[in-house]
Amino acid sequence: MKRTTKIYLLAVFVSIFFAIGVYAAMEGGNMMLAPGDEVYACGCGTSCDCNTLSRDPGKCTCNKDLVKSKVMKVEDGTAVMDVNGKEQTFRTKGKYSCACGPTCTCGTISQNPGNCTCGKPMKPVMK
Repeated sequence: MKRTTKIYLLAVFVSIFFAIGVYAAMEGGNMMLAPGDEVYACGCGTSCDCNTLSRDPGKCTCNKDLVKSKVMKVEDGTAVMDVNGKEQTFRTKGKYSCACGPTCTCGTISQNPGNCTCGKPMKPVMK
């Protein structure tokens, strides 16, 4: 019984640590990405200025479906991604980010106001 309790407490601790890490990575509207990561991105093309990125599927701020995309290259403040077979550059710092707090893992950022993929309104990023 004691072993089960210890495992449970360890799982709770790891979950809290992970949630804080995700929240810290999103602090300031930054999405931390690395080549090979898969995230959901606005699939409208280069003419769209919302640049919405999320870790969860949903709608971007221009109300189109986000597309599962792969990070190809990360540069200072941008990420080059494969979106529907085409290279597209996204900003990794949003003007707006998910306001759901440390327990939310969607990590939605955008250059335009709107809702994050978990349905809550995004907040302007403090500079």
